Amino acid sequence: MITWNNLDTLESFKELSDVKKVNLAEVMTGENGAERVKNYSVPMAAGMAYNYAAKQVDDDVLEALKKLAKEAQLTEKYAALYNGEVINTGEKRLVLHQLTRGQLGDTVTADGVDKRAFYVEQQQKIADFANKVHAGQITNAAGEKFTTVVQIGIGGSDLGPRAMYLALENWAKKNDKFKMEAKFISNVDPDDAAGVLSTIDVAHSIFVLVSKSGTTLETLTNESFVKDALKNAGLDASRHMIAVTSETSPLAKSDDYLAAFFMDDYIGGRYSSTSAVGGAVLSLAFGPEVFADFLAGAAEEDSLAKNEDVMQNPAMLDALIGVYERNILGYPSTAVLPYSQALSRFPAHLQQLDMESNGKSVNRFGEPVDYVTGPVIFGEPGTNGQHSFYQLLHQGTDIVPLQFIGFKNNQMDTDVVIQGSTSQQKLCANVAAQIVAFACGKADDNNNKNFEGGRPSSIIIGEQVNPASLGALLAHFENKVMFQGFLWNLNSFDQEGVQLGKVLAKRVLAHETDGALKVFSDLLNI
Repeated sequence: MITWNNLDTLESFKELSDVKKVNLAEVMTGENGAERVKNYSVPMAAGMAYNYAAKQVDDDVLEALKKLAKEAQLTEKYAALYNGEVINTGEKRLVLHQLTRGQLGDTVTADGVDKRAFYVEQQQKIADFANKVHAGQITNAAGEKFTTVVQIGIGGSDLGPRAMYLALENWAKKNDKFKMEAKFISNVDPDDAAGVLSTIDVAHSIFVLVSKSGTTLETLTNESFVKDALKNAGLDASRHMIAVTSETSPLAKSDDYLAAFFMDDYIGGRYSSTSAVGGAVLSLAFGPEVFADFLAGAAEEDSLAKNEDVMQNPAMLDALIGVYERNILGYPSTAVLPYSQALSRFPAHLQQLDMESNGKSVNRFGEPVDYVTGPVIFGEPGTNGQHSFYQLLHQGTDIVPLQFIGFKNNQMDTDVVIQGSTSQQKLCANVAAQIVAFACGKADDNNNKNFEGGRPSSIIIGEQVNPASLGALLAHFENKVMFQGFLWNLNSFDQEGVQLGKVLAKRVLAHETDGALKVFSDLLNI
């Protein structure tokens, strides 16, 4: 029987707080450090590995974390999720994003249908549509092929799909998989839509409107912006637009769209990159086969997350170490540092994934918790970040745990040798150096040049950013966030915190304001 208890009521958590703290600089120096790097590694899907040698853990801490995982019933709670129990207690919903990429357990029936079959059906419909667009069977009114796809959405309808597209764009070009350029419109700021529209040929563009409810204010505003642009170009908007929405939304059977593909309430926006939300734009941009490989990588990583052995479960181990850092060591934030330009927007996606999921101060029953929960997530690609905020990471007053991501090979297979090494070798040399520099530091009599070290990091290492490794990477972090939510006894699958501002914004637009809200509205000339 599963029990849902607050973290601070678990006996294993109390034991964890008593375990001797690790001197990271000491254990990472010399041969000790070399042995840790070799041994403190867990295989991931798609040939990747999660290496936690530079984390503040040792065998004693790991044993305590294993006990915590067992007492918190992490494996059982994950099974309850993928077998279709109501895990989203706030909205009384199932949580089924893993079903978009594979059947992990029992058949899940909801709304009278097999949900895995439903998601596969939508993927097939998207694949058929994309193939017809690429073959010139679906064209604009002049019978000409579409060359650009533009996604209109916000939040999870933008951040994840945009990050995934950018991650695979160069890979697809190199591997002859690039079908259509993709653009994204998200911000209600008119400069966003106008800027995108100014860079494309609208006559040869197909627009993907993404709104589960069909009522999202920012998205519908941008849709109107796009429709006006099409009308001004003498074009029939209904020949240029498709919808990704729920079956019950007003968009589902509208004549305003060439086609509609469906999602449901069981997949939150920030978890929707492997659903029709990401499927439509990525299949149009790269082809359905690339999207299928992306799903396969995610499915393989989801399967690893079922492993009861923490030391063979990279997402669970990552989650446990993160909770140890947050709740025992007291670190308030985490930096995500991908040493790959392809992952330039991946940290932005993880900001939403993590902070919208676990930025909660009440448990899954609505009761206040007496411990800290989700950390602040931020990041930039290396080596750019080294010339930005690494000063604080190395010598600031706060210790910030670091999540590096590195790949042995670049995507384009083009490089240059300068001073005896390639650009890719220089990139990888930087990430290796940073891990050791953060962990071990450097003593200097000049305090300005003294590095205390003891700053923990982990690294996910892969061969190359490709569809399968990207899918695995995405699933790893989704599952890490899920396991941390279980440990903190949170509902990681609603987001009430984004609603209040929306409600007040509607009041402002209706001129139903008073007090400070009215004055700010007047200052902004609304």
